[in-house]
Amino acid sequence: MSEHHGGPVETGASMNYNEHEKTYDLFIAATKYSTVFLVALLIAMAAGFFGGAGFLGGLIVLVVLTAAGVFLMR
Repeated sequence: MSEHHGGPVETGASMNYNEHEKTYDLFIAATKYSTVFLVALLIAMAAGFFGGAGFLGGLIVLVVLTAAGVFLMR
C-alpha cells in the first residue's frame, strides 16, 4: 500500500472484505470437519484391520467417532 494524502490507498483490484471473510470461515470449517473425519477414519481402519472388528465394526467406529467429534466441536 502506498500513502496518498495521509491515508492508505488500495492498489490493484478492490477487495470485498465480507466475501473474503466468508471464504476464510468456510475454509476453516472445512479444515476442522475434514480433520475430524480423517482422524476417525484412521482409528476406524485400525479397529477394523488390527482390532478384529471387521468391516462393519470399523464402519460403526467411524460413524460414532465422526458424530462425537462434530458434536464436541460445536
